[in-house]
Amino acid sequence: MTKHDLRKQFLAERKALPAEEAERRSVAIGDLLYTQLNNPRYIHTFLPILRQNEVNTWPIIHRIWREFPQHKIAVSVTDPVSQCLTHYELTPKTQLIENQWGIPEPVTVRRFGSEPLAVSSSVMEPQQFDVVLVPLLAFDERGHRVGYGGGYYDRFMAECRPDCLKIGLSLFVPVTQIDDIEETDVPLDGCITPERIVWF
Repeated sequence: MTKHDLRKQFLAERKALPAEEAERRSVAIGDLLYTQLNNPRYIHTFLPILRQNEVNTWPIIHRIWREFPQHKIAVSVTDPVSQCLTHYELTPKTQLIENQWGIPEPVTVRRFGSEPLAVSSSVMEPQQFDVVLVPLLAFDERGHRVGYGGGYYDRFMAECRPDCLKIGLSLFVPVTQIDDIEETDVPLDGCITPERIVWF
């Protein structure tokens, strides 16, 4: 199937999931992820649009803060003009605001009166990350994924170190094959579903 068809199909399937079932699957994914965390120091994750039934990464984040305080977690801020992501450390004190797509992002600058005030959040570079948790709508048995179509994560993952683990998080099992893969598509190293971990 093509990305367009898969995107349409899995958006509908995800929307049809009861919120309780989406949360149950997210918890199962997080539990499986913890069997694979081999002490990575720098972890990049996405923050979910919960009203769209994305995989809820907040339990993963809170568990890392609680059990692995020495690890650093980063999330992205999207620049629709440059079509690039900038990555900021996420801490319990990080202030968040939803962007135009409803994605929570760190507040990098806020205004107080007429003065812009920078909010303390360290910028992190793609080469720092040991693990990147990748959002997706669907993935296939070869490790290719279907996202929302902007290419932001492909450009980001292309800048990561070769040994950085790129792990998708999926509420659904893989499809057999995505037909219209492009040269710029960066494949995953693995993907976690509620039932199992798939390595490529």
